[in-house]
Amino acid sequence: MQNMTDELKALLEKAVNKVAAEREYLIPEGFVVRLERPRQSGHGDWATNIAMQLAKPFGTSPRELAAAIAASVPIGDVVDKIEVAGPGFMNFTLSSCWIAESVKSAIEKDEDYGRVNDGAGRRVQIEFVSANPTGPLHMGHGRGAAVGDITASILDFAGWDVEREYYINDAGLQMELLGKSAQARYFEAIGRGAEAPMPEDGYHGEYMSDIAQMFVDKYGTSLADKPLEETMEFFSVETGKVVIGMISKDLEDFGVKFDVWFSEKSLYDDGCVEPAMQALKDRDYAYEQDGALWFRSTMFGDDKDRVLIRTNGVPTYFTSDVAYLKNKYDRNFEKLIYVWGADHHGYVPRIKSVNKAFGYPDNALDVLLIQMVNLLRDGKPVQMSKRAGTIITLREIMEEVGVDATRFFFVMRRCDSTLDFDLELAKKATSENPVFYVQYAHARICSIYRELSERGIELPTMADFDVTLLTDPSELNLAKAISKLPEEVSKAAGEFAPHRIAYYATELAEAFHSFYNNQRVLGVEESVMKSRVLLMEAARITLRNTLALLGVSAPEKM
Repeated sequence: MQNMTDELKALLEKAVNKVAAEREYLIPEGFVVRLERPRQSGHGDWATNIAMQLAKPFGTSPRELAAAIAASVPIGDVVDKIEVAGPGFMNFTLSSCWIAESVKSAIEKDEDYGRVNDGAGRRVQIEFVSANPTGPLHMGHGRGAAVGDITASILDFAGWDVEREYYINDAGLQMELLGKSAQARYFEAIGRGAEAPMPEDGYHGEYMSDIAQMFVDKYGTSLADKPLEETMEFFSVETGKVVIGMISKDLEDFGVKFDVWFSEKSLYDDGCVEPAMQALKDRDYAYEQDGALWFRSTMFGDDKDRVLIRTNGVPTYFTSDVAYLKNKYDRNFEKLIYVWGADHHGYVPRIKSVNKAFGYPDNALDVLLIQMVNLLRDGKPVQMSKRAGTIITLREIMEEVGVDATRFFFVMRRCDSTLDFDLELAKKATSENPVFYVQYAHARICSIYRELSERGIELPTMADFDVTLLTDPSELNLAKAISKLPEEVSKAAGEFAPHRIAYYATELAEAFHSFYNNQRVLGVEESVMKSRVLLMEAARITLRNTLALLGVSAPEKM
């Protein structure tokens, strides 16, 4: 079975070509049929403005052209009714045959229902979280983790070959500061804090005291017997490893697994930096001046050129980013997606300039910016964490409301809009809580199956499905909601928009709850019962697959 939109588009394309041939109209180059969901109920299942698009080049009125195109669309298997509305809109109502095919498709495809092949096996890398290894993940990182991971899952379901990557910033000054902070806490733990005072801008969270105590437990006071300078690298490297371990565990418990953990330091160790600089020089986008190497960023609209290598030979932060970008393409990715915090918005044009300077396609690189999270409790701001010092950790949120609610809530809104996350709402076992609302729909279906089993009634097969018995609006709306999953996957993948799947999950759950509240399944005529059970089975599969894309469980009991 074709995607619903593709089937309808194909019919419309044939109709347009037929009308154009009959009237000797020339179809404009690049014309494509576009469909949209009507905003108002009663305006059909789909709408298009193609008649308004073509009226001028065809030299006719939009309404007259719409009527002619509508008359050329066959009524039957796909379309039940076509109406011309307003200045020339065409509204389509789908046939019951299509609804039957949607239910059948969901049941037959099962775990693969909703999959599309938009990516056609092309390789895409999505790099996300990539927090400095200097402390635990905060709630902003958590939102980035949810957005990145769910976007990756959607792209996979849309036919892309996806790789998840974490970039470890382990080559900057922040690592030296981390080492000094751990060293200070170590000396404090052995009662000699005055010998190694905490840097003013050091890392003050309680987790640093825990790490210092680990060093005391393992090494006693031996690390204090050497000059501070000699143990600095040890404290930096070893503390970084501990923190990365903390981050990895938090992400694993959050349901996020990376394919690659990429070290910034490896860019230098593996000789990736110089070839990247040379490539820019060869393309005349890098030049030497006053003993420094500069990137011609002004050629791409920047207010000034940017330093790559300082006069003292030390690379800038920008250098690593340039080398890392080239390294990604060297690994044969066709598409790169960066997930950054909104505080990096000024950096987006710069990385896109480098992409252009290397000669890579503009559309091969996308950056998703993650806006801040306002953590609330019954509508009031939550106080800062003592564990992390100045932030609320992802771990704290997960432990309070659970992984399911945390993941769902983090993608309930567009990633480029601020998110209000109310902890008390996330814990409510009521329809007010969107994740509970969706999961409860799945659990409700499973409870009916248990009741059928207790009564000795076997689940029906598609041979028992009679779409003509499903005439109530609640039944039809549920079937139509089920049919939308492939479309929503395609749109969410194309827009890198995981919130679309969260919206859809809620919409599907609403359609099911309406059906459940309006229709009896048990205690009705057998043929009706079987058709309704099969409709529910299609809904269960669709709910489960949708929740799986979000990394949220589909419970059978609640």
